[in-house]
Amino acid sequence: MAEHDVDTSAATAVVDAAPADRRGVDGVLARVRAGVGELTGALRRVAEHVLSDPEAAARATIVELAERSGTSPATITRFCRAMGFEGYADLRLGIAAETGRARSAGWTVDIGREIQPGDPLSRVLDQIMAADTRAMHDTAALLDLGEVERAAVAIAGANRVNIFGASGSALVGEEMQFSLHRIGVAAWAWSDVHEGLASAALLGVGDVALGISHTGATRETIELLAEAGSRGATTVALTGFPRSPLAELADIVLVTASQATTFRPDALSARHPQLVVLDLLYIAVAQRTHDRAHAAFRRTAQAVDGHKAAKGASS
Repeated sequence: MAEHDVDTSAATAVVDAAPADRRGVDGVLARVRAGVGELTGALRRVAEHVLSDPEAAARATIVELAERSGTSPATITRFCRAMGFEGYADLRLGIAAETGRARSAGWTVDIGREIQPGDPLSRVLDQIMAADTRAMHDTAALLDLGEVERAAVAIAGANRVNIFGASGSALVGEEMQFSLHRIGVAAWAWSDVHEGLASAALLGVGDVALGISHTGATRETIELLAEAGSRGATTVALTGFPRSPLAELADIVLVTASQATTFRPDALSARHPQLVVLDLLYIAVAQRTHDRAHAAFRRTAQAVDGHKAAKGASS
C-alpha cells in the first residue's frame, strides 16, 4: 500500500515556486532530469520513478503513479506544477510524446543500461551513442535561444572575453577560446584561479566573462565570474543546473543536459552537449561579425597553411 506522505518544507518550497517555462511538450524528461537534484523527499521520489520508466509513467493513472512512487495523488499534482504543467493529463501527454519519438528513433534500447566489463565494444559504442543522442536532444529542448542570442550580441561587441573553467570545463573553455580567436575576437581562457582573478579584475563594462561548470557549484569558477561581474562585465554561465550558484550570479544562463553512463558520470557526459552549445554560440558570434570574422578566419587559415603536409609527400 502506498505511503500517504507529508512533504517536507524544503520540498514544498520547490513546488510553491513559479512553474517552469514550458516550450510545448518537448523536453519534459530533460526538465525532470535537470531538476531532480533540486527536489527533495516525496517530489524527488516521483521524479526518480518517472525517469526510471517513462513509458510506464505515461500509461499510469495518477493513483497508480502515486502508489508506484510511494507518494500520494496530491504530491503527483504538485510535481506536475513544479514541472510547468497544469495537471497530470498534460504531463502524461508530454512524456508519451517524448518516449514515442525516442522509441521511433531507436534511443531507448540502451538508455539506463549499465555497461558491463565483458560487453563487446560494439555494444559499448551503441550505449555511448544512445546516451549522447539523448543528451543532445535534451539540451536542444532545454536551451533558451533568446539567451544564446543575448550572449552572442554581447561577445560580438566585447572588447575582450574571459572564459573560466576548472578541470574538464577548462578543456571546453579552451576550445571556445580557440574558436573565437580564429575569427578575431580577443578571448582568453583561464583555469588557474590567481591568473583568472587578476584578469577578471581588469574587465569592465563592454567586456564578457563566460563561466563553465556542469554542476554550477565549482567554487573557483563562481569566484572568477563574480569578480568579473563586480567590475561591470556581462557574465554568462554554461551549466547543467539553472538554479545553481553560478547561474544565480550570471546575467545570461545557457543550460545543457547530460546522460550519464558507466565510467562517464554527469560531468564527463556533459562535455559534448557543452561543446555543441558553445559551437552554436561561436557561429552566432561569427554571423554578427561576418565581414570581420570572414577576413580573420581567412588570414589565420593562410598563416598555418604552410605547415600542412603537401599532397603526395612521403611521411
